[in-house]
Amino acid sequence: MSNEIATVLDELRQDHRNMAVLLNYLERESEHVYDGGDADFELMHDIMQYMTVYPDAVHHPKEDRIYAELKAARPDLSQGMSRVTGEHRSIAEQSLALRDKVAQVIAGDFVERKTVVADAVRYIESLRKHMRWEETDLFRRVDRMVADGHTLIDTSIVVGGDDPLFGTRVEERFERLLESTKPAL
Repeated sequence: MSNEIATVLDELRQDHRNMAVLLNYLERESEHVYDGGDADFELMHDIMQYMTVYPDAVHHPKEDRIYAELKAARPDLSQGMSRVTGEHRSIAEQSLALRDKVAQVIAGDFVERKTVVADAVRYIESLRKHMRWEETDLFRRVDRMVADGHTLIDTSIVVGGDDPLFGTRVEERFERLLESTKPAL
């Protein structure tokens, strides 16, 4: 199945805006943990569950596919872009680790607050930096490829699916997250 690259890029950019909102909430709750206040660990877990289900499993593979298309169609524009897939793997590992650590806190296991905060800060910084780089470098190169006439991409090998939080239908497991973040969305 072929799709317009520009449409896929629009979806990826919207995903980045959505993820940025969730990262702001995650950062706020991490600050509550750091300050010794009442952090909403359930909200933190819901955010991290979403991050492992959609950005890590659907969004990043789409970006990997876009990069592969750029590399195949325009090797001249793909120079220095090979870090994309490695960063996606690293971010996914951080997502899982943070999600699991927050789940341990919820379960009543002993987890040092500073460890949760450090992992959250590292994750937030990594993902924000990565998204900024994609927006200012990778996506601009892909835009140039499209402007030069390469407009279609085979997305049949990419895991698809509607965004379970920001898509046309909110999955039940993310309804609480939607309600918790509704003012910002």
